[in-house]
Amino acid sequence: MQKVTIHTDGSCLGNPGPGGWGAVLCTQGLRKEFCGGHALTTNNRMEILAVVEALSRLRQPCQVDLYTDSRYVCDSVEKRWIWAWQKNGWIKSDKKPALNADLWQRLLPLLGTHKVRFFWLRGHSGHAENERCDALARSQAARGDLPPDTGYAPPRP
Repeated sequence: MQKVTIHTDGSCLGNPGPGGWGAVLCTQGLRKEFCGGHALTTNNRMEILAVVEALSRLRQPCQVDLYTDSRYVCDSVEKRWIWAWQKNGWIKSDKKPALNADLWQRLLPLLGTHKVRFFWLRGHSGHAENERCDALARSQAARGDLPPDTGYAPPRP
């Protein structure tokens, strides 16, 4: 299996608000950057989407070390919460619906294809690739021409 290192980050200007995601993929001396965003979304959605989009770029099964500053993403995978939510029809142990089920459903097959180890980094702590992902995500969130996030439903009052 090819070894790949991925760094990801998500950002939102307001939460909810316009959001962006960024990813840096490194393998065999090659480095690629990817980014995108949505007009109205949440920070957590952008954090998950960064991981989904990065893993989706891999053309064959890979061994991946994935670095993120999102505890939500790391814990949801590493503590196997998303598999429990899936098993329970996207209902959490507190009987409330799991948020962002649409994105978790996109992530699960990718985790089945690739051997992914998640690593949490403290955000804004000077790690070069994490800072670059943050800059990519923020630049996307600031764009005025972002598409809607069709999976996001604003909370009801």
